[in-house]
Amino acid sequence: MTASKLSNSNFFSTVKKKKLKIGVIGLGYVGLPLAIEFSKKYPTVGFDKDENRINELINGNDKTLQISAHDLNTAKNLKLIFDEKNIASCNIYIVTIPTPVDKFNKPDLYPLSSASKTVGKMLKKNDIVIYESTVYPGATEEFCIPILEKESGLKYNLDFFCGYSPERINPGDKKHSLTTITKVTSGSDEKTANFVDELYNSIIPAGTHKASSIAVAEAAKVIENIQRDVNIALINELSMIFNKLDLDTNDVLEAAGTKWNFLPFRPGLVGGHCIGVDPYYLTHKAIEIGYNPEIILAGRRINEGMGQYIADCTIKEMTKAGINPVGAKVAVFGLTFKENCPDLRNTKIPDIINSLLSFGCEISVTDPYVDLEEAENIYDLKLVNENNINKCDTIIVAVAHEHYKKMSVDEWKKIFNGNGVFMDVKGIADKELFSGTNISYWRL
Repeated sequence: MTASKLSNSNFFSTVKKKKLKIGVIGLGYVGLPLAIEFSKKYPTVGFDKDENRINELINGNDKTLQISAHDLNTAKNLKLIFDEKNIASCNIYIVTIPTPVDKFNKPDLYPLSSASKTVGKMLKKNDIVIYESTVYPGATEEFCIPILEKESGLKYNLDFFCGYSPERINPGDKKHSLTTITKVTSGSDEKTANFVDELYNSIIPAGTHKASSIAVAEAAKVIENIQRDVNIALINELSMIFNKLDLDTNDVLEAAGTKWNFLPFRPGLVGGHCIGVDPYYLTHKAIEIGYNPEIILAGRRINEGMGQYIADCTIKEMTKAGINPVGAKVAVFGLTFKENCPDLRNTKIPDIINSLLSFGCEISVTDPYVDLEEAENIYDLKLVNENNINKCDTIIVAVAHEHYKKMSVDEWKKIFNGNGVFMDVKGIADKELFSGTNISYWRL
């Protein structure tokens, strides 16, 4: 850790909880739950530059489905704002801004830069800035701190201090939430690290893990998702091999899973704002320092190509069933990047859709979680109501929404045009689902 040069060494030891005022910058999947929890103990300001988002939250509507109307309406200690001037009175700033990649898969740090500029303008002596956004090791101190110094005119670790506590939010997962997951914390010097750790410990019953430095905490976060990405890529590659061997991948994985140390990964599409993005942050840094990462990028190539692979398998299965892809009616069930959440970021379902369109298929897409306007604006897709889908040649269940898992064989059969193909990407059904019918079943 960098040696502390506290101008007011008593700040960390004398500050009382009632004197803290926390500002959370960005109220998405990460920031909103954090603001809610902090507001239960401290005066908290939740800032988001999207005025519509703020108005929706004030009216008790969280479109991410992370926070209930009741929790929003009873958060009396939380002030929701879209005017950045109203966060100037805070002394703890927590930045929870998305860190995407551009079309070349290079880190897009503009949102992080913009948020840092906003905070920098408000920064006062002895304030603490904590970043939660996923970045490459070193980004907080190499990229964010200079912006804070420039905008504020203050000196890092002399006038203001920083921490890094990576988010671990899992959209749609009600079991693993902010308060039930161990929180990694870190600080720019020993006293700041202890303060940040104590701050998060005060709202997270699951406890914290204090990392030895900000860079260690940054690295820990990014490899959490890289590990999952690489393991899923391995299983995806195995599923391709088993498909050629006419073996059911789930059957193989169930058999292998009887060994105590076999890891229970399953094949599938890898999208979203984390697993499909974060690896590029570390590979960017690795290449920058002269190392060419092979396994990570190989895993990325496999996972990036799974949409095309599933589309190719769909065409193959339709051809085997005597269905001409040109003009075939294909219904895609699910558009979000994962089950039981409305998040469309980096979803790989459009890869399947666009490939099938190039074969001349007629595509209908439905998803009960998706905002219709958002789907049209982002992907130029006009979603249809599930009840209006019928006489299909092929059904692709692309997302394992709980609603789809509960559908019976008779409900699925009603959607078909007599015979057809059922493409079960996520393996939500038994492979014998359509036994004794004219409908063929395939799963990844």
